[in-house]
Amino acid sequence: MRRNTIREKLRRGEPSIGTWLCLPDPTAARLMACVGFDWLTVEMEHAPVTIETAAQSFGAIISQGTIPLVRVPLNTTENIKRVLDNGAFGIVVPMVNSRAEAEAVVAAARYAPLGKRSVGGFLHAVNFGTDPATYYERANDEILVVVQTEHIDAVERADEILSVPGIDAFFIGPNDLLKSMGRKPAMESDDPAFVQALEHLVATGKKHGVAPGIHTADAAAAKRRVAEGFQFVALGSDVSLMLAKAQDELSALGLGGAGQVVRY
Repeated sequence: MRRNTIREKLRRGEPSIGTWLCLPDPTAARLMACVGFDWLTVEMEHAPVTIETAAQSFGAIISQGTIPLVRVPLNTTENIKRVLDNGAFGIVVPMVNSRAEAEAVVAAARYAPLGKRSVGGFLHAVNFGTDPATYYERANDEILVVVQTEHIDAVERADEILSVPGIDAFFIGPNDLLKSMGRKPAMESDDPAFVQALEHLVATGKKHGVAPGIHTADAAAAKRRVAEGFQFVALGSDVSLMLAKAQDELSALGLGGAGQVVRY
C-alpha cells in the first residue's frame, strides 16, 4: 500500500510545499503533478470542480507520484466521505471554528474506533495501490486531516480545536482571517493583530503536535513562512501561477494590460 509521504513528513517536523488546483481539468492536474510539488489540493470550495472531476484529478495526480489532497466545500460527513472514498489522500476543511466542528471532521475522516467513517468505495484502494480490505485496515494511518483556522473565532478557540485527537495540521487562509478581523482581505499583512494571531496559532499547533500551515502568494513569502515554523505551505494556485507567467512574458514584449494578476 502506498504511504502518505506528506503526513510522514509533517510528523517529522519537516516542511512541505504544495499548491491549489482551481482549474476543473484532470489534464491540468496531471501536468501540475509533474512539476515537483509535494502535494496538490483540488479546490472544491470556491472553484467549479465536481466530484467526478475531483476523482479523475486524484488519479492523475498520484499517477505522477504526487500526493492528491482536496479542500471540501463545507464541513459535512457527505463531503468528506465522498472525496476520501474516491481517492483523495487527505482533506482540507474550511472554517473550523470550534471543538465540536473539529471533532466532526475527525469523525467523518477516520474509521472506527477513531471515527465514524462508513466503509465503501473502490477508488481509494486503487489510488493507494492496494485492495479494499488493506485500505480499511490502514487508512487511519495514512489519511491527512487538515482543518482551516481562518477566522478570528478559530484563533480564540485554537487550544480547544487543535487539541482534538486525529488532526494532523491546520491551515490559515489569510484573506478570510483578515476579513473576519475587520481588515481588508490580503495574502500578506503587517497588522499587529494579524501577526499576533499567526504567532498564537503556530505556538498552539506546536503545543499539540499539529503542523502549522498557511497560504502564500509567492516563493519569497513561502520561504519566510517556513522560517517562521510553518510546515504545510501552499504556494499560490495553478491559476495564479499560469497568469503570472503569462503576464511576465507579455510584459517582456511590451504588451499586456495593467490588470491585477490573481494572487490566489
